[in-house]
Amino acid sequence: MTVKPTTARVAAALGVSVLLAGSVYALGPGAATASSHREAPLVAADPAIDNTDLYAFVSPERPDYVTLIANWQPFEEPNGGPNFYPFATDATYTIKVDNDGDAKPDAVFRWKFQNQDKRGNNTFLYNNGPVTSLDDENLLFKQTYTLESSFNGQPFKTRATGVPVAPSRVGPASMPNYGALRSQATRTLPGGWKTFAGQADDPFFLDLRVFDLVYGGDLSETGQDTLSGYNVNTIAIQVPFKDVALKGDAKRNPVVGVWTTTERDRVRVADGSSYGGKVQVSRLGNPLVNEVVVPAGLKDTFNATPPERDAKIPALVKRVTNPEVPQLLQQIYQIPAPATPRNDLVEIFLTGITTKAGGPIKADLNSQLNNADVSAGKFTPSEQLRLNLSVPVTAQPNRLGVLGGDLQGFPNGRRLTDDVVDIELQALVGAAQTGKLVDALATGDKVDANNQQFGGKFPYLALPNSVAVNSQGGAAAPPAAQQAAPPSTDPSADTGAAGAGLPDTDQSDAAAAPGAGIPDAAEPASAESTDSGTWMTKPVAYATGATGFGALILAFGLFAFMRRRRRPAPQQPIFDPEQTTRM
Repeated sequence: MTVKPTTARVAAALGVSVLLAGSVYALGPGAATASSHREAPLVAADPAIDNTDLYAFVSPERPDYVTLIANWQPFEEPNGGPNFYPFATDATYTIKVDNDGDAKPDAVFRWKFQNQDKRGNNTFLYNNGPVTSLDDENLLFKQTYTLESSFNGQPFKTRATGVPVAPSRVGPASMPNYGALRSQATRTLPGGWKTFAGQADDPFFLDLRVFDLVYGGDLSETGQDTLSGYNVNTIAIQVPFKDVALKGDAKRNPVVGVWTTTERDRVRVADGSSYGGKVQVSRLGNPLVNEVVVPAGLKDTFNATPPERDAKIPALVKRVTNPEVPQLLQQIYQIPAPATPRNDLVEIFLTGITTKAGGPIKADLNSQLNNADVSAGKFTPSEQLRLNLSVPVTAQPNRLGVLGGDLQGFPNGRRLTDDVVDIELQALVGAAQTGKLVDALATGDKVDANNQQFGGKFPYLALPNSVAVNSQGGAAAPPAAQQAAPPSTDPSADTGAAGAGLPDTDQSDAAAAPGAGIPDAAEPASAESTDSGTWMTKPVAYATGATGFGALILAFGLFAFMRRRRRPAPQQPIFDPEQTTRM
């Protein structure tokens, strides 16, 4: 299927609003922010809602379950105290799944976070002693979350409440066994679901000097894992195939498309309140799309746009059918750019790989068009991370994924070990349509694996780093005793049932009331939050903007007062209260 640009009028930019209505409002990004390691213009001011990466793969230890991992807040330096890196309490974090190919979500998993902040005016410390459990009184700042889900457009149902978040890793003196905290934050819910939220080592490995005219113009600037030593905030969930597959039947309909978003209320006020309804402020599907495919002028628009509109934006489709990177590589390295239109990239990014779309890649791999119960007439090309659940787990994964002959790897979903930079560079210069790697780029960025080893069980991610990024010798791993999580005591870790029948829209509707779930270690106490957000937990742009604007108002008031004392009152009021409302 060749995606043809339409003549329909498309809003080229989804506006950013800063509203003043008789009170001081937050100054910062509005409805169009961006994602993936600071790649779009507005996201740098609001990192808490910045999607960095999305992973989707069949769970190696539970082969009838799919694991979805989404990361936020890039470049978390381990020593970034005293407030460290909380999730935003005024944002909603989601992972969405499309199983019928119409580019609309059929399964939505939604997380909302709450604060428990005991510091007040007593201390600046995140903890005032060693923390050995998530309910330790020494941990002065905690977060919990509520997990909700919706299937096939039905109302959201609460799956768990008061679930503790694994805190930011302060250091070995403060958290002598962080692995135990990780296990306590990993919960098993009714229906066999597993869920986790907390800090982790950033699993994305690459050399970001690609932006220096693609590795220095002579491939000399390669081999440095730019993200080594940094952490991210992670949300992970593991659910049975039947909860995400079309009609609950992963055998007939094994392909799903996944993306993640962040949503915020349209208006945010300096006192911490917000209103106006939720709007999408960040979005992420395939890696590096917004970084190296979408041009700067479309980045914020892309992140505020739902997938169903992708194919209706001619400028966006053109960047897929006629991408910039191959032209740069031709100019710099004399690697011939493949002929356009690049319908092979359309398959990779917009339709999934299938012979039913008429593209140049002769394989049926990961398009929803391959699902037996999909209506081809309703299929809508859109940017999603697509995964075929029926491809068995590879015993020896190849870091190059499908290009390396490993059909379970990227772009068929994305595993933690997939080298997506090298894969996408090869795909951009035509390797996917020729079936042969381009020798000139065979070494890629020379960063072939993560600096920390991944785990073998959910949530798989390495524990967060605790050593300063700029320390001598780089980000050294903590001692093994601190790095390793204790063995899981969860009896359902490897025995979750997974049927192939039609679910009642909510396979995981268990009789038990929603709670915090069963932890992978000893059950920690998880009191409900009584503080929905303080200035200390708001994004930097929020606090800085509101404080700066408040200072400006105060200065103006003092100036007006002094002038009023020196001259008679004017005939007309100096300040028209209606003017603020009109703004």
